Amino acid sequence: MRDETPRTAAKTPSPAAETPSPAATAPSPAAVGQARDLPLDSHLHTDLSPDSDVPIDVYAAQAVERGIAELAITDHVDFHPRDPAYGYTTFDQRERVVREAAERWADRGVAIRFGVELTYNRRWEADVRDHLARHRYDFTIGSVHDWPGSAYRHPGRFAAWAAGRTLAQIVTPYFEEVLAAAQSGLFDTIGHLDVVKRYIGARVSPAELGAAPELYEPILRGLIESGTGLEVNTSGLRQAVGETYPSAPIVALYHELGGRHVTAGSDAHRADSFAFGLEEGYRVAGEAGFGELMFRRGGERISVALPGRVRDAPRHT
Repeated sequence: MRDETPRTAAKTPSPAAETPSPAATAPSPAAVGQARDLPLDSHLHTDLSPDSDVPIDVYAAQAVERGIAELAITDHVDFHPRDPAYGYTTFDQRERVVREAAERWADRGVAIRFGVELTYNRRWEADVRDHLARHRYDFTIGSVHDWPGSAYRHPGRFAAWAAGRTLAQIVTPYFEEVLAAAQSGLFDTIGHLDVVKRYIGARVSPAELGAAPELYEPILRGLIESGTGLEVNTSGLRQAVGETYPSAPIVALYHELGGRHVTAGSDAHRADSFAFGLEEGYRVAGEAGFGELMFRRGGERISVALPGRVRDAPRHT
């Protein structure tokens, strides 16, 4: 997910950073913070993403301090020339940085995996497929961000476009792309499934969207049919939406429909967002009925058990 304004002048800001949504600067719930003593944060961006300024060793040091045993570094790869991570770095550079960090930090109890967040759209699905055929990652996230002609990240354009449209009509263009990503079978998990709610808040609140689970059901069934995981992305807990992407009831619906593969990540782009809200994300998964997270370390999928305190403790409000 591209969601935070870079702090270094040399960085190229993402579309979201250039035109912040009304949700962009709201405070996070006071009860939520950076987690401790968890087995995995599977969604992290370093300074090899154009919208992050965090050297990989900063995350690794925090992992030691906070007791987060395993990290997946998932820097952006884009496929359209107008997108900020298009050609921003190379596969070889990203792999070298992550593998070398993994060696440096292994004896301090932190496992670092080489992942990726690939921007998906049906227009360039063939390019995504080709990239994954040529390059091996430990863990892959497929995410829908934006596309040429989309109104979502431009408040003025969105207001005019959304006028007179129903809730379903407003979210359908985004959800159709997410459904296609889910059905493609290209990815280990789909990232921040409904991050669109961050950009449509002027017309549709998170509660209103959450009250329409029928809009999510085709996507959830697509995930199940393709065997793709559902990410519980906790970045929404530090934004005005105040909930995970997707929210707890949607994660529970996924489980009820037969979904069995769930992942959890903070989607950090800043050092102080590392593992932010991650315990809440684990708890969302546990309360939905999951006892473990799905992950991959370059081979077959593995299971990562949720800590007992997360499965058993009541949710804070």
